[in-house]
Amino acid sequence: MLITKQNLVLAGLATLPFFTFAKEKKESKLNVLFIAVDDLKPILGCYGDTLVKTPNIDRLASKGSVFLSNYCQQAVSGGSRSSLLTGMRPDYTQIWDCDTQIRDVHPDIITLPQYFKINGYETSGIGKIFHEKSVKDSDPASWSVPYLSPVDKFSKQTGPPTLYYYHDPITKAKIEKYIQEGLAKGVTKNDAGQYAKVNAKVATECADVPDNAYRDGAVALKAKDEIIALKNAQKPFFMAVGFQRPHLPFVSPKKYWDLYQREKMPLAEFQHHAKISPDVAYTRSDEFKRFTDIPPFCEYTDLTHGTGLKDINKQKELIHGYYAAVSYADAQVGILLNTLDSLGISDNTVVVLWGDHGWHLGDHDQWGKDTNFEESTRAPLIISAPKIPSGKTKSITEFVDIFPTLCDITGIPTPKNLDGRSLVSLMKNQKTKVKEYGVSQYYRIIDEKEAKNRGFTDTDIMGYTLRTERYRFTIWMADGFRTNQLFTELKVYATELYDYQKDPLETINVVKESEYNIVAKDMKTKMLEYFKTQEKIGSNKKTVKLVYEL
Repeated sequence: MLITKQNLVLAGLATLPFFTFAKEKKESKLNVLFIAVDDLKPILGCYGDTLVKTPNIDRLASKGSVFLSNYCQQAVSGGSRSSLLTGMRPDYTQIWDCDTQIRDVHPDIITLPQYFKINGYETSGIGKIFHEKSVKDSDPASWSVPYLSPVDKFSKQTGPPTLYYYHDPITKAKIEKYIQEGLAKGVTKNDAGQYAKVNAKVATECADVPDNAYRDGAVALKAKDEIIALKNAQKPFFMAVGFQRPHLPFVSPKKYWDLYQREKMPLAEFQHHAKISPDVAYTRSDEFKRFTDIPPFCEYTDLTHGTGLKDINKQKELIHGYYAAVSYADAQVGILLNTLDSLGISDNTVVVLWGDHGWHLGDHDQWGKDTNFEESTRAPLIISAPKIPSGKTKSITEFVDIFPTLCDITGIPTPKNLDGRSLVSLMKNQKTKVKEYGVSQYYRIIDEKEAKNRGFTDTDIMGYTLRTERYRFTIWMADGFRTNQLFTELKVYATELYDYQKDPLETINVVKESEYNIVAKDMKTKMLEYFKTQEKIGSNKKTVKLVYEL
């Protein structure tokens, strides 16, 4: 019923902009350049990092609004992107993993680019915008033209990378060796490639190759051509460009590695589990461990906390690789910004840049995302809009706010039931607030024996975390709980509370300390109030298989 209602509202709104566009034909509509950077945490000059080299993103930030306290709704690509691109939280989209299709759950849901298409925009996309396992064929309904491929923009000198990522001769030789081994065993070519991945996929690569030897460089060049074509078509456009670095593996041209000195790479200051914190708060770093050059380290269920990736040289190599990949992605962003400048349309284009979630670089003994901690949930968001002054704000914002904000800036009607709020008032006055807290969530699967011992019939645990200016409160709900169900104390599995004023590194869970009784009670009240606001999602919970991102 709710989905139908939403679609009716959106369909009704969709007719208005066509009329408005025809009536105001002489007025120039704002274009939108929508840039996604995969696994980008706020390691950027404009966010205060003095080591990283990100001149292009910083240039964008100098003209736009930098949201310093911005949070994703789930620290995994599928959940985060599905939420951001529909303006709805994960318990509505029911995308909590990277293995569920949005339109299998909501066949008629309206995505952000699709809504702009409905409202008279030419929408075009390339690279990673949706998670590839969340939609089929990049979701054709979202785009005015077929989704673009960068294959013709790879370097003629190198060709495309082997197994999507690699150019190093030694790595390529190993990959070929395992492919031949697989084929000799009688498996298919695709299965032979998977066999090679399992045995020869390394986490870093520093190769002396041009930018477009890797996919992101080719994506930037193709996107440049498309922006030129869109401008010449003289129709307002929504151009989405998704870059994959700094997602693992950390592969980028040597010149970006050369921007940094390995010995100066900053190690995580706190590399242990927080005191008195539940094991479900932590991930196994499964995605990270799949690379063949990563040595074994402890599971999150291992009670010998802090016995993780001890090899300092390996830590520095990985952090070096992440920083290099960030600078590589920054250079590709520069190509897009320079294209706008050269075409003379920068002053008529809204530019949005976001990283889909954060990333742990060793803190809390974690390497990857998939948690409810600050390093996973805090993610960069920059919006540059014509006639809106630049600035930075510490006010809490969320990715679900992007959809209504872009509607507000461009002047198209905002769908009534989106979960976010427009940030335009905050962009105009950085000291105001649009919300008191941000909410993220992440799931775990507990052992069947433990679930049975605690009286649960389901092994599914969902952790909801609420971040205010000073505190983070997390409640882990058991037995398949979602916010479309009535809250009951019987399903509370564990709780956490962190005080960022006294403990910015989240080293101790203070939820049961007497001096925090009032704070814990207040934060829990806020959480239950949030749950109440989510009852609109209905009662027909879909069952999907929860899996870790591959």
